[in-house]
Amino acid sequence: MNEVVSSGQMALKADNLHVSFGNARRGSLIRAVDGVSFSVRKGEIFGVIGESGSGKSTLGRCLVGLLSPSGGGVRHGDVDPFKFSRRELNRHRRKYQIVSQDPNAAFDPRMTILQSICEPMNIAGEGTKAQRREKAFAMLDRVSLSPEMANRYPHEISGGQKQRANIARALMLDPTVIVCDEVVAALDVSIQADMLNLFSRLQEQLGLTYVFISHDLRVVSHISDRVAVMYFGKIVEFGPAHAVIDTPLHPYTEALRSAEPEVNPAAAEARQRIILQGEIPSAISPPSGCRFHTRCPRVRDICRTQEPQQRELLPGRYVACHFAEEMLGEKEGRGLGPAGRNGADQGAAATQMPT
Repeated sequence: MNEVVSSGQMALKADNLHVSFGNARRGSLIRAVDGVSFSVRKGEIFGVIGESGSGKSTLGRCLVGLLSPSGGGVRHGDVDPFKFSRRELNRHRRKYQIVSQDPNAAFDPRMTILQSICEPMNIAGEGTKAQRREKAFAMLDRVSLSPEMANRYPHEISGGQKQRANIARALMLDPTVIVCDEVVAALDVSIQADMLNLFSRLQEQLGLTYVFISHDLRVVSHISDRVAVMYFGKIVEFGPAHAVIDTPLHPYTEALRSAEPEVNPAAAEARQRIILQGEIPSAISPPSGCRFHTRCPRVRDICRTQEPQQRELLPGRYVACHFAEEMLGEKEGRGLGPAGRNGADQGAAATQMPT
């Protein structure tokens, strides 16, 4: 979806973005990201939800300039980062950082935490040694790690502490955008809430913009303003976080929602778990029509032959499903609310997504 967002308000934008791997002539082409479009506003937390293999991590790496697009493009504000020379891109990329699921990948086991946190500034050639140390200790304090952690090695601290240090490292170059790729997935549930609160606090203090990637709807709904749901390289649903997660309008989102743990016993008993049957498609040879049709509980003949186009059903709610209006009618008939509608006088007629 290409919303009308001015470059002054926009932190980054994906415009019909494609990222492919392999070789089409050899029959091994994988379209990891296939025609994705969205804008992220400055100061927003934008969530991306999907199962493993949906293309969300590839999307995140492309957004920060670590992977080049195969088609379409990415914009950082009003600039195209992929038109820079390699040296210019490396310098520009300081403002667009990524924090990944495995903090061990960010730390050399032979280096202390302090040395690892200082490393981005060392590589960038910024500041004196004393200035780098001073800033590193300031970043440790920002992520609620004590100064004593600085002289420890990665194997001497816990997973949660390591991820906090990883965030401190990402902050060293004063980024404006951080892509968070499954950053709490490997942590205990008891630690996840503290980590999400840390991200929220850092956003308020530093004015950061996040792209928050996760397979966990509970995590994304807790922290995100808007979410995009990805399946096999495509965005199938997009909108305000709580509207999408509370009243999904795509069968895939609905199935993900039904699989989430429910803390309310009455709600858990009333919920109907959706078990996805059928064949998981091949990444090399995706199915025709809707890519979800091989697993969709609502599949009909049109789904097998025609790819559904993304369209706006309600203000800010975009869905790529032939029967999204049917799902909307069902939910409103069950008294689940307007599914993201702004005002009772808004109609449910679908409109084509603006380009």
